[in-house]
This record gives sequence, structure tokens and C-alpha cells, in this order.
Amino acid sequence: MTAFPLRLFLVTALAMTAFAANSVLARLAMATGEAGPWTFTLLRIVSGAVVLGVIASPVRAIQSGSWASGLALFVYAAAFSIAYLTLATGTGALILFALVQITMIGWGLASGERLSAQRWVGLTLAFAGLIWLLLPGLEAPPLQGAALMAIAGVAWGVYSLRGRGQSQPTAQTAGNFLRAGVIVLALSVPAFLIIDEATPSWPGIGYALASGAVTSGLGYAIWYAALRDLSASLAGIAQLTVPAIAAVGGVVFLSEPLTVRFLLATALILSGVALASLVRRKPQQ
Repeated sequence: MTAFPLRLFLVTALAMTAFAANSVLARLAMATGEAGPWTFTLLRIVSGAVVLGVIASPVRAIQSGSWASGLALFVYAAAFSIAYLTLATGTGALILFALVQITMIGWGLASGERLSAQRWVGLTLAFAGLIWLLLPGLEAPPLQGAALMAIAGVAWGVYSLRGRGQSQPTAQTAGNFLRAGVIVLALSVPAFLIIDEATPSWPGIGYALASGAVTSGLGYAIWYAALRDLSASLAGIAQLTVPAIAAVGGVVFLSEPLTVRFLLATALILSGVALASLVRRKPQQ
């Protein structure tokens, strides 16, 4: 691809904004108590399954996807929602994004892939940024929330690894959302009995439905449309913008401060991930 047309730029920007909006919507629901994490997860997955099922067709959704990917999707969504009970919007997105990339690169290492010096430097920078972000102090995020978001990131990394190379990604995603919906519905009765979550408000329901139907369901469909014309490096660069967009959303919609620790950690993590992810793989020998 020799040019980056305006239409492709706008579609890509829209997809990245949708992904970042998931963090904003979850934090809006959790910080204000408009919806609890289980209700948010339930409504998000089910509404996302409905929208993607309509886009891909219900028959193709049923025939596509896998239960393992559906389980990984459910773990990601549940841990993501619970983490945002305590994490700031940008911090949560940053931890999520870093762990997704680290998981995927780590799987390559475990599979025998040999990394270049540039990728090792990138991984070291990313880990240093995470350590800096999580070091004890007044500006450190709550450890429990950070751990849960790390679990969400690993789960999403596993989900992404399982979906690599799919010829029909939208149909596969629809099938995975459908299976995750079955899982979350099956667990809902015991979950609500155990956690005794308050009834969500109408705004809380709206946040969850928007996260599922719009910024997840439509967001993924838009992203897969953009991916057809994006090189791997441009796709990776685009995803680097998600934590920054989420942080801006947190400032605008939740009046969250941008701390020095967060800004430094963001610079280290995103620089490291860029170095580690946006270079050609070294051939195995």
C-alpha cells in the first residue's frame, strides 16, 4: 500500500475510538455505581453477540467460532469490568494493551521464535514501564484492579492468538461472542446470588449496551474492514493510540487527572511495544 487514503484513516480512527470507548463506558458505569461489573459484562456480551450475529448472519455465527475462544472472551470481559471498579480509565487501558502485546510476544518466544535485539529492547522498555506504573506510591493504581486488568489482557491476548489467520474474522467473532453469551448467561444466576449486585440504573444499562452493541460489536466489524487494507505495521501503530484516547476520555467524561507517573509509564510502555511489535520477525534457525 503506497498511500493512506482519507477514508481508510477515518475508518481506522473510528475503530480505535470505539475500542477506547469501551474503557470509558465501563469506568463510567463502575465509578458512578450505575451498573455493577457482572451486569455490565452480561449486557455487553449479549448485546455484542446480537449485533455481530445480525452482521454475520445468525447461521454463520452458530457455525463459526469456538468454545475455547468464547471462554477467553468471557474471562477478558469479566475481568475488564471488575478491574474498572478501581482503575482510572487510561491506566486500565494501558495495562490491558501492554499485557495483550506481551502475551502474544511471549507466546512467540515459548513457541521457539527468536527475537531481534530491537524486540528485546522493546520488551524491556514495556516491562520497565509497567513496573514503574505499579510501584507503590500515591499515584500507583490499586494492585487488585491492576491484577484483574492484567488477567483481562492475557485473556484477550490468548483470544487474539487463537483468531490469527482467520479467513472470516467477523463471522468468527460473532460465533465467539455467541458462545461467550451462553457462558455468561449460564453463570448469571449463581453469580447474582453470590455477589448480590444492585439493580442497574437506566444510564448504567445504556453504558453496557453501548459497549456491547456499538463499541464492541460494530467496533470489531469496522476494525476488520480496515484491516483488509492495513499493513501489519500500520495496524500495530493504530492500536498504540487506544490507551491515549482512553485517557483523554477519562479526563473529559470523568475528570480524571493525568499524573506524571501515568504519562511516563505510557511513554515507556508504548515505545517498548512499538519497538517489539512493529519490526519484522527474525527467521528461526
